[in-house]
Amino acid sequence: MSLFWRVVLMNAGLLIAAVVVLVVSPASISATPTQAEVEVLLGGTALVIGLNVLLLRRIFTPLARLTGTMRRVEPLDPGRRVRISKPAAEVAELARAFNDMLDRLEAERQGSARRALAAQEGERLRVARELHDQVGQTLTGVVLALEEIHRRAPDDLQEEIGEVQEAARAGVEQVREIARGLRPGALEELGLRSALTTLANSFAGLRVRHSLAGGLPVLSPDQDLAVYRVAQESLTNVARHAHAANARVELGEEDGVVVLRVSDDGCGIPPLFADATDGGVGGMRERALLAGGRLHVRALPERGTEVRLDLWPSH
Repeated sequence: MSLFWRVVLMNAGLLIAAVVVLVVSPASISATPTQAEVEVLLGGTALVIGLNVLLLRRIFTPLARLTGTMRRVEPLDPGRRVRISKPAAEVAELARAFNDMLDRLEAERQGSARRALAAQEGERLRVARELHDQVGQTLTGVVLALEEIHRRAPDDLQEEIGEVQEAARAGVEQVREIARGLRPGALEELGLRSALTTLANSFAGLRVRHSLAGGLPVLSPDQDLAVYRVAQESLTNVARHAHAANARVELGEEDGVVVLRVSDDGCGIPPLFADATDGGVGGMRERALLAGGRLHVRALPERGTEVRLDLWPSH
């Protein structure tokens, strides 16, 4: 039976019941109602209204639950669906349509995000190759040319040419560091643990300790990249914003889940940024979601911040 007719019949039933009670009961109303008669009428009216509210609430409660689920839907926390037991036909159809819409939106969003991340990684790879193969080689040629000039230069120019030569060498190293940051070659060649070790040792001015367990469940290449990028973004944020002296990178397993933790002893993170859905934290959440995991960011009890990535290995 449709929701409309259920409401109509319910109200009609209450009215009929009230009429039957008035007919069969000895109660009557005088031309000038007495106080007792008024009290009986008011009491009966209140009873009918109360029963009406009680019965209608059972019908419309599923709609309230549906509305609540709609409000709680979070793009970075997919999988939430409407669950209603014994709803009216219209409410059940509305819930199914809403769940189907969420399925389509989440599938489209994940597909779009995967394409965007793939394009981003492709662009990083292209820029890293150009920096390494073109800019790096050019600067290396400049260093070699300066060495030859330095060898032949008069004594009064030796010091100046040496300074230029050192600046060129520093430029070569900077280009190589940028290229390594854009394309984690160690991840492709040596694996995740070696890549994280290299990453932890690459932050000057920040002491990064690491504890990387062996024998972990095998992750897919996309999941390995997600772990590396989350660690990289987290350590970069620590170095730039946390005013920390120490950081720690931990990779392990908990109940079949691969867990990455990056913590520091810095100034902590405000709740507004910890729950952010855009910017650096939002990007990490998006990457974690597409890799089949969850990202949690929290301020530590004493001081500092912890970024935790949980990944379920794909089979």
